[in-house]
Amino acid sequence: MSDDTRWMQRALELARHAEAEGEVPVGAVIVLDGQIIGEGWNQPISSQDSTAHAEIMALRQACQTMENYRLPGADIFVTLEPCVMCAGALVHARIRRLVYATAEPKTGAAGSCVDVFSLPNLNHRVELDPGLLANESSQLLRHFFRSRR
Repeated sequence: MSDDTRWMQRALELARHAEAEGEVPVGAVIVLDGQIIGEGWNQPISSQDSTAHAEIMALRQACQTMENYRLPGADIFVTLEPCVMCAGALVHARIRRLVYATAEPKTGAAGSCVDVFSLPNLNHRVELDPGLLANESSQLLRHFFRSRR
């Protein structure tokens, strides 16, 4: 098993945790030099905070771990393509690479709806690596939304 797969599997575990708490099942893991420095899962409902997306929660923890608001060289593994807010935060944090499982055609900001990462005036580029464990993530999301209908 590749390291990328292992990190995405951990993000899927975090997504399941979010689901168990009644949140949309999205998980995120930030890795630097082969070590997890931040993790998060969706928490906007339980925290009553519209910014408490999995990526933001993972960034907050990683920045505290590293005692820096920038995370050069770090990779983030997310179970769902980030929204505009999260994509912007990844650029500001200087994340090296974004690996995401499932595309989000309604709000995805890594190419599905818009592509924040290709805006020409940005002074940092995030590498994109989509589709890792996409089926597992898609199934988790489909199951969650079917159970809500």
